[in-house]
Amino acid sequence: MKFIVLAGGSGTRLWPLSRKNFPKQFLKLPVSKENPQESFFQKTIKRLAGYKNSEIFVITNEKYKFYVFNQIDEILRKINSNPKIHVVLEPASKNTAPAIALGVKFALENGASISDVFMICPSDHLISPDEEFLKYIEKAEMLAQKGYIVTFGIIPKKPETGYGYIKVKSKELGIKNKTFHRVESFTEKPDLEPAKQYLKQGNYYWNSGMFAFTASLITNEFKKYIPEIGNNLELSYAEFLDKFKEFPEISIDYAIMEKTDKAVLLPLSILWSDIGSWESLYDILEKDEQGNAATSEHIKIDTKNTMILGNKRFIATIALEDTIVVETEDALLIAKKGECQKVKDIVNALSEKGSSLVEEHVVSYRPWGSFTLLEKGERYKIKRITVSPEASLSLQMHHHRSEHWIVVKGTAKVTIGNKEIFVHENESVYVPKSTLHRLENPGKIPLEIIEVQVGEYVEEDDIKRFEDVYGRQNI
Repeated sequence: MKFIVLAGGSGTRLWPLSRKNFPKQFLKLPVSKENPQESFFQKTIKRLAGYKNSEIFVITNEKYKFYVFNQIDEILRKINSNPKIHVVLEPASKNTAPAIALGVKFALENGASISDVFMICPSDHLISPDEEFLKYIEKAEMLAQKGYIVTFGIIPKKPETGYGYIKVKSKELGIKNKTFHRVESFTEKPDLEPAKQYLKQGNYYWNSGMFAFTASLITNEFKKYIPEIGNNLELSYAEFLDKFKEFPEISIDYAIMEKTDKAVLLPLSILWSDIGSWESLYDILEKDEQGNAATSEHIKIDTKNTMILGNKRFIATIALEDTIVVETEDALLIAKKGECQKVKDIVNALSEKGSSLVEEHVVSYRPWGSFTLLEKGERYKIKRITVSPEASLSLQMHHHRSEHWIVVKGTAKVTIGNKEIFVHENESVYVPKSTLHRLENPGKIPLEIIEVQVGEYVEEDDIKRFEDVYGRQNI
């Protein structure tokens, strides 16, 4: 089985935790007591790695590639299997149809057969238990081999307005006791009253965004229904990449699934959530006797049916009910349950103001580790920098700022001009303006330093790179 994992989305529906430069799929939310320190992306990779003879193709973009590489390495160290994993970079963000075509084309040019079954999996969904889900994948693979495009439909438990719906023809079909339905139509996210009617009718399912098909069938459907993409599948992979930016920005639902006569639905009756809103996270968290879900230190008085997701601050609530509280180092969201779809309005308002709160966290991740902005003022900035073991920053220069580094944990190897020195805990070093320098961690534990920048310009784009082990261009 070939799995195409879609990991290029930049959604901000879980703002202020998810940001454009660190979206939901890479968040490590407390959705599982067994593995609380795994991101949705890592849970997806681990789940699919458990399927027989799995080969995984991760579709992402340049902005997220180091998150993808680092989180893949991290999760593979924790699991027994060692699947083949490829990372495919989109030349541009074009929605799911072009991304899927890119994944199929890459796979076919790298050893896959036209008769192989491919399964499309979003990277930001919660699915449990994994063992049961793998049984559904086996059913989907068999149906795909029979010439169907298989979609997984989630049996709805309530009138949900945050999901799209799939209507099926009522008559059940079956192959070797594998029950499935022919798809009649797809429906966008409905208002509450239509959602109530769908639940009563019984032949509507939530759209999971997961699909299975053979490479030959999906290639033909692309050519038939969206030739702007499909006809280019005859090109070489390099030529296909060159054409990619010209492709329409369209989802696989609009491009093919709403038009094809090959679609069937396999009902999925295990835990599934796309965690598309703060309410959906609340729904799956463990709750106390008053219906509260809390993941940080707090005191709550006369508080009911409320989610408290904190970071570093102590949180106290009084007489709250049906409320969502989400705190990060630089933002606080307080919302009434049932209204969290309006988070997008907050993000839009911040975008119009040009606020960095949409793009970045206080903590910014890099291929070598991360840095946390502690304070910023006129002509200065203070950061806490963490460098992973045996990792290295680029050989670089700044024209507008000097830097002072104080080591608080570990040992730093520092290059300044033509000198190399080792700096230990409670020692410091000064980097003048316009001087070549590099920071490395030669040790086996994370290196932590405090960096004080001083100068007339202290933004991130004052970096001139000369060498970089990660292949990054100057920014």
